[in-house]
Formats: sequence, C-alpha cells, structure tokens
Amino acid sequence: MVHDCVLALGFFDGIHLGHAALLDRTRQRAQALGLTPAALSFDTHPDTLVFGTAVPLLNTMAERELLMRRLCGMERVIFAHFDEAMMHMPWQVFVEDYLVRQLHAKHVVCGHDFHFGDRGQGDPARLQEKCRELGIGCDIIPKVELEGVTVSSTYIRTLVEAGDVERAALFLGHRHCLTQTVVHGHRLGRTLGIPTVNLTFPPHVLAPRRGVYITRVYLPDGTSLAGVTNVGTRPTVSDGTAVSVETFLLDFDGDLYGKCIRVEFCCRLRDEQKFDSLEALKAQIRENIRQTRDYFAAESTRG
Repeated sequence: MVHDCVLALGFFDGIHLGHAALLDRTRQRAQALGLTPAALSFDTHPDTLVFGTAVPLLNTMAERELLMRRLCGMERVIFAHFDEAMMHMPWQVFVEDYLVRQLHAKHVVCGHDFHFGDRGQGDPARLQEKCRELGIGCDIIPKVELEGVTVSSTYIRTLVEAGDVERAALFLGHRHCLTQTVVHGHRLGRTLGIPTVNLTFPPHVLAPRRGVYITRVYLPDGTSLAGVTNVGTRPTVSDGTAVSVETFLLDFDGDLYGKCIRVEFCCRLRDEQKFDSLEALKAQIRENIRQTRDYFAAESTRG
C-alpha cells in the first residue's frame, strides 16, 4: 500500500548540504502533517539523456538511497526511470498524474533550481502555482552557500576528482564514501604481510584522484576501523590500467570477501607512485599506517 507522503524532488547525487536542507524540510513537514517523508530521484542523470553525455556520479543509486535514509530520515525513496517518455512528459502531467495521483504526494519540496518536464519548462514558480491549484503544499528551498560558494554536486565532483576529499566533506556535510561488496584481489598484500580488502568503482561512478588516502571503513556489523586506501593501478606490481580500491584495515584480522562495506575518504596522503622494490613499497605503506594512526589519535583529541 502506498501511503500519502511529503515528497522531496531532485537527483540527490552526493547528498550534500543543499540536499540536506531540502530533505530535512521534507522530514519536518512530514512529521507536522503525519505523513511519510519520501524522496523522488531518477535512475539516470537527466543530463545524460538530454545532452547525450554521461555524467560521472558521486554515488550509485543504491548508495544514494542509503545516504538519504541514514543521514536524512527518508522512509521511502523512489527512483523514476528517466527515459524519452519521462524527458518529454509535459510538466503539468508530471505534477498532476505522476507526483499526485501515482506517488500520493500531499506536499512537495524542491530546490530553487529544480526543472522538470518537456524541455525543462517546469520550474519552482510553476510548481508552486500548480500545487496551489491542486490544494497541496509546496516548499522551495533557496540555494545553500558555504564560504561564498554555492553547494552543488557539480562543484563537489571537481573536488573529489582533484583528491580534495577534506574540502568535499565540508560541502557534503559528511565524508565522501564508496559502498561496495568486497571482491578478490591479487593477494599481493597478504604476501607482503599487509593484507587488503578490495573494491571496485562502478563504471559510472567518479573515482577520487589516484593516490593513497586515510579512510574510515564501516563493516556490516556497524563497527568501524581505520584504513589506508590506495586508489589506482598499483604500478609497482602491475602494468594494468584498471583502477582498483585496496584498503589495509588497521588492527583487523578476518575475511570480508563477499561482504558489503563502506569506505569513507578522510584525507589524501600522497600520489600513487611506482617503487623500485617491494621492500620500498612495504616501508612506505608502514609510514602511511603510522600517519593514519596519528590522524585518528588527533581526531579523538579534538572531539
């Protein structure tokens, strides 16, 4: 059974501070009205179809849902299939038939720059007017700025691509993360005495700039561990070009193969580099482990 809801509208890649303002308002309205807080997103970024170019995303669809539920209290997350029919749907039909009749929206919330319907003719002003006609509520959330910069997924993507995960976290309101199932690697880490867990970035998801990062890794049982994560091609031991994500978990001994974990990127330590020997590589990893311990020791002191 589909319950009446307060419905947030957007694509929600990254779930940044602007999204949080929108989703928080959605949750508050739902509590006040006794309705279900819900969010509507799309399975494909609209720009991919509209402009014919793929948009590298911060999160997978599943990850967006997890973040909206965990961080913003959304009880229901809907992914509409964005195809030619959706792209050319008249904006009035999108509101009346899709949002109200199909999704049972009694109140909608969107951002100041939300556009929808054929040729993007639907905008916040038209949405508010149509909602008034239909007797449902509508909130428009103004842009959110930080340090004079408008918070946006586009800007945050440039930060992640540059490896500036600390500044990205400021604009996200949480650490940039990768949530995936652990896969088998090349087992070189175990040979070196530094075993790692291995993840891969889906093709449409943006990988941070190649290099080594301090990370916080959340296991399936909810516990977390400090990690040293290499994003790259492992040039010391491989001539391949495939980007992998290898994480050494501090103070952990176990098998996580086939388990879903979340790696949160805290701080970038260095570029990925090719070492002259495996011993040199081991020495550098040990130094990165020391830096990681120091980072989290200082973090616990700060707060």
